[in-house]
Amino acid sequence: MISEPEMVDEFGAAGAGEVMGDLDGRPAKGPRQRRPWWWALGGAALASAGWAGALYLHPADDPAPDLHGYRLATDPCPGVRLKAIGAAIAPQDENSKLEPELLNDPVLDRAECFLALRSPAAKESVTGGWYTDYSVGVTVALHKKSDPAAEFEAMRGVTDSGIDADAKVEKVPNLGDSAYLLTQDEGTTELRVREGGAVFSLSLTSYTQFNSDDGEVPSGDGPETSDLTPYQSAMISDMRDLMKGLKH
Repeated sequence: MISEPEMVDEFGAAGAGEVMGDLDGRPAKGPRQRRPWWWALGGAALASAGWAGALYLHPADDPAPDLHGYRLATDPCPGVRLKAIGAAIAPQDENSKLEPELLNDPVLDRAECFLALRSPAAKESVTGGWYTDYSVGVTVALHKKSDPAAEFEAMRGVTDSGIDADAKVEKVPNLGDSAYLLTQDEGTTELRVREGGAVFSLSLTSYTQFNSDDGEVPSGDGPETSDLTPYQSAMISDMRDLMKGLKH
């Protein structure tokens, strides 16, 4: 079981949580060099858009799912605090937020945004070398006409780049009606939660970049990206905070 620490400053250490219910029975693999983060964001947008589009195919006479009081009248992204992740890794970089996406429709309300971590001052301190950056993706989808439960479970092996047979899926108990962590071999981990017709996703991605005065990047792949396992408990804490803020 991934246990959520009671205090924020407990996050960030290796082994800061335990996972129960590995749904595929495979051990985790170590991190490896990954593609630049903007490709991951593009893949995530395509995958999530396909997921949302598929849900429109449900028969119109299906009973409306229970939204459990969740509402998405305005863009929730400015209110996303990432308090636990910020304490475990770094605060949000307020200058590098991507434009949020908000959909309000009789069938589906949906919002998506991506937030960068690490302050500009931290980047300046590593001029002339490699450094690791992190991005957090947040998606909220409220299905008002059709129940997303079946699709939610079917998407367990689908990552931002498509179906991944090697992705590690771990059940997270006591969070919504159903929740699981999906960890890719490339160092991206995503927490997905469903409560009635409300579906939430919080992803964490690490990527390496080279900072230099002349803009030149040395040849080679650079260092490996970070292991994100120690931050999964922080992700659960911030997910609970996100869900609480959207319930009215």
